[in-house]
Amino acid sequence: MSDLSASHHSVGFPPILGEHPDILILGSLPGIASITQQQYYAHRQNAFWRVLEALFQIPANADYATRCEQAKAAKLAIWDVCHSAYRPGSLDSAITQNTVVANDINGLLKEHPSLKLVAFNGNAAASLFKKHIQLSRPVATVILPSTSPANAGIPYATKLEKWSQILAFRD
Repeated sequence: MSDLSASHHSVGFPPILGEHPDILILGSLPGIASITQQQYYAHRQNAFWRVLEALFQIPANADYATRCEQAKAAKLAIWDVCHSAYRPGSLDSAITQNTVVANDINGLLKEHPSLKLVAFNGNAAASLFKKHIQLSRPVATVILPSTSPANAGIPYATKLEKWSQILAFRD
């Protein structure tokens, strides 16, 4: 693999995962800002942590370790559909489909029978999931509007309203 290819080959993170999660939130693959900072949803204009603050009282401005711990306490699991893929830049549309290596979502669902909902952070995550994962057990799924700054056409208030439906899946 050339240096150029290596610079565009994105590798995701391990899941943020507590003991008995109710909801698995799946993105597609970390973007450049996330990879640089080694944090999920690190781009300052991504609304993900603001949405979690509004729904689960996880302070968006807290340090990353605190946000992760509070997500676990709120029974959320956070991961991506892709373990790795070739993608120049951060746009999901730039992911080269035949390079996608999917995460073991079924393994996670098997290890955590408490998971009742898979919530996709955007259509790209749902589409990648549909193409690369076949569920091994029934679980509810919902496609939510992407919190990415690339999805700026949908106002924050609308995103938050759509995301609030995941609250129905908490114990």
